[in-house]
Amino acid sequence: MKQTSLLKRLRVILAILFFVPIILYFVDFANLLPDSLHGLLHLQIVPAILAGILWIIIAQLLLVLVFGRLYCSVICPAGVLQDIINRIYCIGKKKKNGKRRFSYKKPMNWFRYGLLAITTLLAVVGSIELLLLLDPYSNFGRVAANLFRPLVIWGNNLIADVLMKFDNYTLYHVTIETITIPSLIAGTVVLLLFIGLVAWRGRLFCNTLCPVGSLLGLISRYSLLNINFDKNACIQCGKCEKSCKAEAIDMASMHVDNSRCVNCFNCISSCSKDALHYSINPLFKNKEINKDTVKTANVSSSRRSFLSTGITVASTVPLAAALAEQVNGPKRHRERAHGEENEANWSPVTPPGSISLERFKDTCTGCHLCVVQCPTHILKPAGLEYGFDYLLKPHLSYNSSYCNYECTVCSDVCPNHAIKPLTVEQKITTQVGIAHFIKHRCIVEIDGTDCGACSEHCPTQAVKMVPYKGDLRIPQVEPEICIGCGGCESICPARPARAIIIKANEVHLLAEKPKEEEIKEVVVDEFGF
Repeated sequence: MKQTSLLKRLRVILAILFFVPIILYFVDFANLLPDSLHGLLHLQIVPAILAGILWIIIAQLLLVLVFGRLYCSVICPAGVLQDIINRIYCIGKKKKNGKRRFSYKKPMNWFRYGLLAITTLLAVVGSIELLLLLDPYSNFGRVAANLFRPLVIWGNNLIADVLMKFDNYTLYHVTIETITIPSLIAGTVVLLLFIGLVAWRGRLFCNTLCPVGSLLGLISRYSLLNINFDKNACIQCGKCEKSCKAEAIDMASMHVDNSRCVNCFNCISSCSKDALHYSINPLFKNKEINKDTVKTANVSSSRRSFLSTGITVASTVPLAAALAEQVNGPKRHRERAHGEENEANWSPVTPPGSISLERFKDTCTGCHLCVVQCPTHILKPAGLEYGFDYLLKPHLSYNSSYCNYECTVCSDVCPNHAIKPLTVEQKITTQVGIAHFIKHRCIVEIDGTDCGACSEHCPTQAVKMVPYKGDLRIPQVEPEICIGCGGCESICPARPARAIIIKANEVHLLAEKPKEEEIKEVVVDEFGF
């Protein structure tokens, strides 16, 4: 098989092998897929860097140094999603007057490397918000979790309705419980951005906004293998340039900008004269070309690249520092507000394994994988209610659910290790918050009637019923053994405000183990009685 067809087919097959399991893992509402699939997400570059998984970082850098930016066309789900969008967009529009729609554009190096520098510097000083907005994997996760997953559930419910008319109950109705208005808006904006940029200029997101693309672009200039012209065979028909979705082929000079090339191999496939080859980088083939020419060109090119990149990075340092100060300023203000005994100002309850609120804010990029994998759907993406520095990050919402006593799913699947892996033994003593009882809201106090729902649903019996007035009994919290699971708050019948609520520990603590006979299996029924 010729290289022209083999490379593209191999790239497509590999992309499918990575992309299909990842998207199915996000939309799997019935938990049919094995938990081990989350391992594919640890291969994503930003999560690997934030998690400090050194061997994955080294492996990805070696992959780029050898093969170029193959990561962007095969491993990155956001990149593959853009290729799918491009494929759909080009149906019926692929050719016009026998020509494809792309053309060479000069790289915006000052913009993409400047944005990379700002994003990196902000992340280093502890402000991850810009990375959250630009990370390709996290953006894909928000699209998959908040758009594709609800769409799949809606399709399931529609088919279930049809089957039920024929007394077939193979499928069942599923409630969409994992999305919030902010997360829905975020997913929609990202998908529309992908569609708009792809329709306009192909992989523009990857070569301007994406920090991973910019980082890999710096390295791929010097990859061992890249796409090169055979100038003797080329007839300058321009097919390769017009098929390059990275807009990286300059037909006039017969040059491929390998810092932007995402190794889709469309150009090689489109060339009828076999004038493009995926071969050894000319930088490493000095014997076959004029050494003086290469030396001069390399020195000149490297000097220009070094100077432009250095100036860009240096000029962004003051801007990054200013942005970090702006982001961190409101955060300190909110921390003071959290000390007030006003529920509206309380901190968010972060997932068990996140260790502390500040650590979680500095490492979570809001991919929402934990949100869709949580079996009790207690994790919800935040809006701006906890400040901009917590935007789109998950928190425990006890409105209709609770955190399973022995469940460690969120800590198992988190690719960033923003939620550190926990054993069951560690989980059952991790205190993410403490239940606070507000007596004047309790129906025992208001209506003079028995309840006890909170105590019945506390797995550690941190909420006990103690004698009150006459034969009545009222809740009392033992904070030492409370883990903040929210079994009590989720079932409390008091309205409009619940009588028992979880107040977050901004730094997670270690709860005492309850006595063995006190541990109960929490089964929340509809009424709580």
